[in-house]
Amino acid sequence: MMHDRPIQPAGPAGARPALQRILIVDDSRLQRRILISALKNTGYIVEEADSAEAALEACARRMPDMILSDWMMPGMTGVDLCRAVRGIQAERYVYFIILTSKSEKGELASALQQGADDFLTKPISSDELRGRIAAGERILRMERELTEKNRLVTQTLTEMQALNAVLDRDLLEARKLQMSLVPRGTLRMGPAAVSFLLQPSGHVGGDLVGRYGTGTDRIGVFALDVSGHGIASALITARLSAWLSGDRPDQNAALMWQDDRIVLRPPDQIAARLNRMFMAEIETEHYFTIVLAQIELATGAVELCLAGHPPPIVQRVGGATELVGTGGMPVGLMAEAEYEVLKLRLRPGDRLMLYSDGLSECPLPEGGMLEEEGVQHLMRRHADICGAGLFEALKWELSALTDDRDLPDDVSGALLEYGVEPPGQGM
Repeated sequence: MMHDRPIQPAGPAGARPALQRILIVDDSRLQRRILISALKNTGYIVEEADSAEAALEACARRMPDMILSDWMMPGMTGVDLCRAVRGIQAERYVYFIILTSKSEKGELASALQQGADDFLTKPISSDELRGRIAAGERILRMERELTEKNRLVTQTLTEMQALNAVLDRDLLEARKLQMSLVPRGTLRMGPAAVSFLLQPSGHVGGDLVGRYGTGTDRIGVFALDVSGHGIASALITARLSAWLSGDRPDQNAALMWQDDRIVLRPPDQIAARLNRMFMAEIETEHYFTIVLAQIELATGAVELCLAGHPPPIVQRVGGATELVGTGGMPVGLMAEAEYEVLKLRLRPGDRLMLYSDGLSECPLPEGGMLEEEGVQHLMRRHADICGAGLFEALKWELSALTDDRDLPDDVSGALLEYGVEPPGQGM
């Protein structure tokens, strides 16, 4: 037998309190009446069942918030009922109070171990009953609040995972677009060949390498590194790439008119112009370093400008290496920054490598960084490898040094080789 007795409306409209429905289980009708009377005007909806089996049927229809159950009943006991309720996969926790005339601590402890939350000793005091129910309600309220917070966290995590999936797809596309800014393969022009490396530490990065100019007597190569990492730096590299592209002076900061023909600006003038454009047109706290190199194809004469970038490395025919230049002011820090030109000459078989600090600052297993001397050592070790093959060898070396872990910074480079026989195809 089971009855549903609404005592009075529970809580304000639109809000569900932590404790709303109580199920009283006792084979004694008189005991049920006593308990129901004690809960009169408390604001709870009270159900009653005359057996554990009837109580389980009530739970199957609608799970109560709290159960008050006599221990000793024909058939299933109150402890059996508690164990059965705990086995039901309910969305909300059910607070379970055992009503008993037992007083042995061992039996009471056993009831608690099997899932009961509290117990009341018969005869039951109305004040103690309401006090125990109030204590249970506080616990249920905390459980409900925690459940709701967990639900919100789970919902938020699900939404974030969906957003991250979209962001990952967008970043993969952005990576493809950024990689498309770097020439593929080895570019050749007369006796010169240029190969490029770009390996962002994340989906996208702040490094960029490339060439500029469309003439037939000189070729320009650059490597730059925008401060910071991630999307903001990558967006700036895209803007800078546009400033060094195109075949007209109004499109390309590296070009100018001279005697009715378009020629390359000297590298120090390019750096100064980029500095003025960057500070005037881009509102950001970022800045960038860059190295610009121009080679005269007929003679191998090279003009360099360093703007805060690591010093390039010249490797001579026999494998010996040397650093070229130091320092220089990064671009985007001072409006009137001045830049210098460094000059050198490449003989047939020599090569010049521009690289970012992601290479020289690669962490070593024993501590410290690779440094410029370490980069030179790797170049000497692979002096017989040409073109893009050298960069592949360097990537293998970095993987070995870092035990295949992701590098902390973007790695980029441009390799200018002089005296290379063209394969019958210009750039």
